[in-house]
Amino acid sequence: MPFEIQNCPLCSSNQSIHFDTREFRGYQVTNKLCSNCGLVYQSPRMTDQELTIFYEHEYRQVYQGSEGPLQTDLVVQGQRAEYLLKFVQGENIETVQRHLDVGSSAGALLIEFHKAFECQSVGIEPGQVYRDYSKKRGLMVYDSLDSLDEAKDFDLISMAHVLEHLPDPVDYLSRLRKSTITPKGWLLLEVPNLYAHDCFEVAHLVSFSAHTITQVVEQAGFQINALIKHGHPRSSLIPLYITLLAQPDSDQKSKRLRPESGVSMKRQAGMLHRKMLSKLFPRKAWIS
Repeated sequence: MPFEIQNCPLCSSNQSIHFDTREFRGYQVTNKLCSNCGLVYQSPRMTDQELTIFYEHEYRQVYQGSEGPLQTDLVVQGQRAEYLLKFVQGENIETVQRHLDVGSSAGALLIEFHKAFECQSVGIEPGQVYRDYSKKRGLMVYDSLDSLDEAKDFDLISMAHVLEHLPDPVDYLSRLRKSTITPKGWLLLEVPNLYAHDCFEVAHLVSFSAHTITQVVEQAGFQINALIKHGHPRSSLIPLYITLLAQPDSDQKSKRLRPESGVSMKRQAGMLHRKMLSKLFPRKAWIS
């Protein structure tokens, strides 16, 4: 049964308006806009129990028509991992001892970071087939944080295209800060950009702009060191993604939530800009 979300995942307000409804591969997906803070989130959606079953049995089939990794999927993951590594190295992070990749998929990011930093790299991947695939590559991959023997003292935690799948992103990041990351560790996040990505998918419970992802990260107790919008590896022109680096905030005072206004107008303008770039410069707008 569809599960109505009564409170915004960011600010807990119960005031929202309809933002978008569409069909995504046989599923009707409806998103609301929080009237208080400007976060866009899916409601109604699957219950937490239904989501668990969905990821175990349907997710990969719905999204790629196969339970295991496809060659195109592996290529994209490898290109994304290379870009994220360059982003991290560009922020002068030279030493990593323990790296945790949440949502490690086929393990591309684990391999790239292990080679670059000669660190211990550990993955969390709920999908059995992808987890088995990663283990055959010699990677340490677990089904959840609870399965890790030492789920603490990681000085780099990465989550690439994971946070938008979580029902309570603030709570999840808060728990990582309190129990998993070192006091001066780094948090690497990448999410689809609401103002450029056609992001309203059945598995995306939250859709972030640069503003709202910043609010989520700050409310979870982190401070952002770097944030960029880009299209790699799919586009040279369209800012499909938001990538950021953050660290635990040593100042434990809670930050004031800053609402975002004009979300609907920004979405319309961003998607129009994407359409124009696709028409004028198709080969740069979309990399084959």
